[in-house]
Amino acid sequence: MEQTVSPVFVGRGRETGLLAAGLERAGAGEPQAVLVGGEAGVGKTRLVEEFLVRAEAAGAVTALGACLEVGAEGLPYGPLSAALRRLHRRLGPELDDAAAGLEGNLARLLPDFGEADGEGNDEYGRARLFEHTARLFERLAEGRTLVLVVEDLHWSDRSTRELLAYLVRTLHRSRVLIVATYRTDDLHRRHPLRPFLAELERLRTVQRLELERLDRPEVAAQLAGILGPETPGRDVVDRIHRRSEGNPFFVEELATAYRSGCLACVTESLRDILLVRVEALPEETQRIVRIAAEGGSRIEHALLAAVVAESGAGGEDALISALRTAVGANILRPDTDGEGYRFRHALVREAVSDDLLPGERQGINRRFATVLEADPELVRAEQRTARLADYWYRAHQPARALPAALDAARVARRRNAFAEQLKMLERALELWDAVSEQTLATTLRPYDWADTYPPCACEDDGHDGCERLQLVDVLAEAVVAARRAGDRDRGQSLARRALGLVDETRNPLRAAWFRLQRAKMLDQLKRSGGLEEIQYAHRLVQDLGPSAVQAEALALEAAHGLLRNPGPAAVATAERAVAVARQADAPSVEVHARVTLAGLLGDFDDGERALALLAEAVEQALPLGNDDVHTRGLNNLASLLLSYGRAEEAVTAARTGLDAARRSGLLLNTGPILTGNLAEALLAAGRTEEAAAVLADWDDKPEADTHGEFMDRLRGELALLRGDTAEAETHWAAAHASGGGGAQPQHVLPTAALGIRLAVRLGRPDQARARLAEALDGTVLTGQDGHLLPLLTHAAEAEADQHPRTPDGEAALARIGRLAERLAPRCALQRGWAALLAGELARAAGRPTTEHRRTAVAELRAAALPGPLSYALLRAAEDAAATGARDEAAAHLHEAAELARRRGDLTTRRDAELLAGRLGLGHRAAPANGSGDGLGLTPRERDVLRQLALGRSNRQIAEQLFISPKTASVHVSNILAKLAVSGRGEAAALAHRLRLFPEGEAVG
Repeated sequence: MEQTVSPVFVGRGRETGLLAAGLERAGAGEPQAVLVGGEAGVGKTRLVEEFLVRAEAAGAVTALGACLEVGAEGLPYGPLSAALRRLHRRLGPELDDAAAGLEGNLARLLPDFGEADGEGNDEYGRARLFEHTARLFERLAEGRTLVLVVEDLHWSDRSTRELLAYLVRTLHRSRVLIVATYRTDDLHRRHPLRPFLAELERLRTVQRLELERLDRPEVAAQLAGILGPETPGRDVVDRIHRRSEGNPFFVEELATAYRSGCLACVTESLRDILLVRVEALPEETQRIVRIAAEGGSRIEHALLAAVVAESGAGGEDALISALRTAVGANILRPDTDGEGYRFRHALVREAVSDDLLPGERQGINRRFATVLEADPELVRAEQRTARLADYWYRAHQPARALPAALDAARVARRRNAFAEQLKMLERALELWDAVSEQTLATTLRPYDWADTYPPCACEDDGHDGCERLQLVDVLAEAVVAARRAGDRDRGQSLARRALGLVDETRNPLRAAWFRLQRAKMLDQLKRSGGLEEIQYAHRLVQDLGPSAVQAEALALEAAHGLLRNPGPAAVATAERAVAVARQADAPSVEVHARVTLAGLLGDFDDGERALALLAEAVEQALPLGNDDVHTRGLNNLASLLLSYGRAEEAVTAARTGLDAARRSGLLLNTGPILTGNLAEALLAAGRTEEAAAVLADWDDKPEADTHGEFMDRLRGELALLRGDTAEAETHWAAAHASGGGGAQPQHVLPTAALGIRLAVRLGRPDQARARLAEALDGTVLTGQDGHLLPLLTHAAEAEADQHPRTPDGEAALARIGRLAERLAPRCALQRGWAALLAGELARAAGRPTTEHRRTAVAELRAAALPGPLSYALLRAAEDAAATGARDEAAAHLHEAAELARRRGDLTTRRDAELLAGRLGLGHRAAPANGSGDGLGLTPRERDVLRQLALGRSNRQIAEQLFISPKTASVHVSNILAKLAVSGRGEAAALAHRLRLFPEGEAVG
């Protein structure tokens, strides 16, 4: 066999070094991913092959899988299945041990693991599969470095891309290096790989490199390696370099043409050169190569032999002889698995395939489909239905392609590959009108599965054709597949098409079901209209007997009420949903409704009853195998416990939920909200460093932007604790911006409270007032007492600090007062906030008393949450100091400062120290100049600060104090430095909080 590939690896020093560095970092426990791009033929595969040899020599375990170009439509996880199969062959029992306890899900990737768990009807089965795959690789990488290579990502299916992204983002502290290659010249503007690459490139553990073409000296070195003593002269090297433009694969082809004596070929098109090499083969070998080109990116020997036999060619010996000739000419290569063949390069396969006549191509695909249908064992089990569907489709045989596509869709669903399921169902929809009525009636599989969809719409006294698959049934399967695949806009379109086919009068259940699917997707898209769809669906089925669809309509309406409009009506709806679900024997819907009911009762009823009901619903979900409801219930339990001030119990519930989500593979779905609730509970409990660590750990997780408004708000809370108001404002702005039209009160109100606290801190009363109005005007407030109390307290504080008060301020106070009268605190935490609110309203009215703050301290001491308690202690210290009770004030300030220190609350600690200094009680002595403010201000600076507190500019201050604007500016700068504040507004706010200038004090 002639040498067509250089035995010397030419160039690529930088790229090899980068891969070696990635391997070293992975070996140190920092998982890495390297994305290798380049045009076709530029040497991506050769680079990977050379690197894998070196990685193996360094003790790493390697596995490679390639995405398939043809024969793979609707075939999910192909390269990962291939990589796992190679690991299985190499590691044997070690892989089985690593997969222990995970086999049921991993079997969806590789049937060698045994039978897959269940039917794949679980909406969150894909998340579970992803999590268990990550856990398998983590176990395999214990004590060794694992290198996983995925080639030809430009041909990848969506499920492969999503699983690969999950692995890249979740394999923390694992000794894993992932290398993926892709063609850059195939990435058109709308290619699905583009957003995938952009998403991964943002991660710090991902590096992206693009292979450049070889320069002339490198081309000369490559030719020397290929041709040896026959190395051409400088002029031929120049011609080959110019003609190949430095593409190594083209250099090889041109070198072969030169060796054959065809120097003129160097000037022909490269496609022609590739075909000339094929056409130089014996006729029988050419025929085998043409058949192989349509078989797929790789072709099994047994399948190829069966197709060749079907075409009436010679026997096995003739086939082997032809294949040996093709391999000797370096057109085909034995596959690394030793079971079949692949083309030396995809460009060769493409050139051969493109040269086929239309009828020739269809005939070859028809023979592939015929022999595979007759003997399914010719290909691996996980590829069988998808490849058969693809062969029939490319054979232009609609009557055979339609049932094959439907079968492939069902298999994809069972493998939790919902994007590939949708692709096959959409192909079925495309082919539906191209087949005869007889085909539709006799050759299609029965209806598969689509959640609570009612497939039989017949009357009780007759089931005319209900076993036959209808177009609307396929649409129902496609709607659910689209929703689960995250393609919700496509799901909306499919649901609209289905509603056009369904007669609401004759089939109200089906019509209602499609309406509910639209509602779910509208909610997931954060668009309006979901509630209207739910209510429409409810009207369609409300007069019918109990059914899963009716129960789901009620449960969704109640859930909508819980998040956006809680009240007695929502409670009644949830109770009816529970009853109807029980009557309709829809246990999953029933337990969902129970979780919702518990949440509603927590807002309007006895808290202990609500907590007991929620705990019961959580336990009921376990025997159903409904991991989603189980983790959702634990999440709601954590949230409800925190609303009652039971932060440590909330931490436990959230951690339990995260552990359950991790075990069941649901971190992709419920992980973000559980993480947010855990961090919030830790913050409330005063465990600030733990909360920060939880948020930081989540940043690189998949779907880390889910519940972004919640996470950004918590980051803002952390920044404010550190005293970094600029960072806190940035996070608040992000949380506020991501709220959207479908924002929920449980996020809107706390986010607004953070924004108002920042405005108070920065001395921006107008901004605080605007943020309050926006939150109150755009949010349903019923049942939100726990969120409203701190929000209104801080808003009232902002207004109470203003002297003189504006008409807008008076109006805001009046609105706050009206809302306060409607609130009904139901626990020590809420009663403490209510007392603080009453105190701020009294202060704003000019009638401050110590009773409100003392009550707040007592209630919040019982609640034992350091944040609200330290805030109440500061306010109580101000009251005590104002009445001359210096010892009481000192005790409050000492306790507030200590709580803040333990919590890492620099802002409150600084406020306590400043107030203590002003009163001469603590860490600061009174200044020698006798100003007595404890802040180190001179009398003139105190005068300037008084003017700042009134909101005056430098020019206005100069006019009031008969000094120059420049002198006023110098005084302002000194004040900001001494108070350690960032701006004029914050200095004014601090003066108000410390009551440096009581309202009645004369001003100049």
